[in-house]
Amino acid sequence: MSEQTLPRWDMTTIYPSIESPEFTKAFDAMVAGIGELEEMCQRHGVRRRAEPEVDAAFAAAYDEVTGRLNALLETLGTLWSYVLCHTSTDATDEAAQARESLLHAHYVRVEQLLTRYAAWVGSSDAEALIAASPVAAAHAYAVRRARVEFEHQMSEPEEELAASLAPSSISAWARLHSNATALLTATVRVRGEDQRLPMSKVRALATDPDREVRRAAYEAELRAWESLSVPLAAAMNGVKGYQNTLRRRRGWTDDVEPTLFHNGIDRQTLDAMQGACIEAFGDFRRYLRAKARALGLEKLAWYDLLAPVGSAARTYTWNEAEAFVRDNFVRYSQKMAVFAERAFRERWVDAEPRVGKEGGAYCTDIRGDESRVMMNFDGSFSSVSTLAHELGHAYHNLCLAPRTPIQRSTPSTLAETASIFCETLAFNAALDAASPEERITLLDTSLEGSTQVVVDIHSRFLFEQRTFARRAERDLTIAELRETMLQAQREAYGDAVDPLHADMWAVKGHYYGPTFYNYPYTFGLLFGLGLYARYREDPDGFKARYDELLGSTGMADAIELGQRFGVDVRSGDFWRASLDVVRAQIDAFCALVA
Repeated sequence: MSEQTLPRWDMTTIYPSIESPEFTKAFDAMVAGIGELEEMCQRHGVRRRAEPEVDAAFAAAYDEVTGRLNALLETLGTLWSYVLCHTSTDATDEAAQARESLLHAHYVRVEQLLTRYAAWVGSSDAEALIAASPVAAAHAYAVRRARVEFEHQMSEPEEELAASLAPSSISAWARLHSNATALLTATVRVRGEDQRLPMSKVRALATDPDREVRRAAYEAELRAWESLSVPLAAAMNGVKGYQNTLRRRRGWTDDVEPTLFHNGIDRQTLDAMQGACIEAFGDFRRYLRAKARALGLEKLAWYDLLAPVGSAARTYTWNEAEAFVRDNFVRYSQKMAVFAERAFRERWVDAEPRVGKEGGAYCTDIRGDESRVMMNFDGSFSSVSTLAHELGHAYHNLCLAPRTPIQRSTPSTLAETASIFCETLAFNAALDAASPEERITLLDTSLEGSTQVVVDIHSRFLFEQRTFARRAERDLTIAELRETMLQAQREAYGDAVDPLHADMWAVKGHYYGPTFYNYPYTFGLLFGLGLYARYREDPDGFKARYDELLGSTGMADAIELGQRFGVDVRSGDFWRASLDVVRAQIDAFCALVA
């Protein structure tokens, strides 16, 4: 694979550059739009109401304010995504960093308006408003959720203060993590040669077939994280302290409860899912031990988790990755294949690892039905799967494009629906056509991902839960953060992996942003697998409803959307059935290894 062939995305179709007159004009119009919305909210008395009655005048005011709010959020979303695409791929871009800081400052005013808007709507009679206003009827899910938001608000001055402090507190800590880790490098000895590599490439060496290279990369990575441990521990304590304080002031019973609301599920659903996952840990450990045997090892080390297995392990050029995704998407539908081709043709993907670029991958909607995908392609099948996964997010955005921004507000639990489906679609198509030698490689790649999303993410949940509890009393030391991480990993992986990775708390940016941005991935994987099983049972009937489901993920909760496909997410039986898909892969892998 030649690095020169890896694409960088084309952002010039949105604005010529971050310093262009076109971007400046759009930015200035957004700022003016915030002022206009503030004036409108003042004129209509948008804040908590003393009486819940809804009359024609209130319904008309709701329609006007909601229309203006949606328009502002549309513009703001494009600007946010455009700036994010610059800052996440070049931590040295000072112009983009400055614009990001300005956006944070202006967004404080938007957050304050959103808080007042939620109180205004939430303190009204929701059903009367929905009956009186077609706009409210189209936003019925958001109207009803506003009541819960209102009930968990602090006073208006307190909410305004919290929003004002965010850019210099929680958001600043998150930017510190993002910028510091994007610029982090490490010296790794690769086949007799010392190489200074960005962290994204260091971590990519976890897939190298040479165990000594993997070990060297792991050890170099730990040394690099050690160099950032002091500022990142401060960032972790700052973020969790801020979130913990606001959670208590807003009257949530614990640190998980507000995330259940924002993720569109309830405690019963989370408990059912996590219970099924814990039951399955023995099966995952069986896979990990079989992988160790396949690699000729007594036990896997952390740096062996992503090691390639099987004689058919291969690398892909970028053109081969594109062809793989396109050819397997077309097996589902021509629409999905045409969409993938458009993404490649219009250069939506930035795939090249480089210094200053963040690790990992993401997809962001940017304008209308357009998205942008950031990833770090290393030629492995895992990278090809990541490409299919992120294009699944982009396809989801395509289905959401006709909705308003409020209607598109998809919780993290449902945001993984299309990505997991597309990843599974590509994987199963490849598996069906694979030789026995290729099957072991494909199965291992799929099980690596499932292990990360079920086992490792449970360890992240345990770590975050315990960190919140201890941070309520005082700051955690670096040693405590590491021990908490190790203990959580031991509980999830058991004795199947040693040594572990004590600094994963520093690696994962999710800890420095939304709370518990971990279990939604598990939900997404298993919900996606469950939907894929429905697709295999009735392909034509599924296709007729699937795009409608994707276009509705901001307009109903996971419980209701699941019911449309005969899925009860509150039942452990559904989650066990989804995990049975993974168990079947584990059985097949173990048989091939034996």
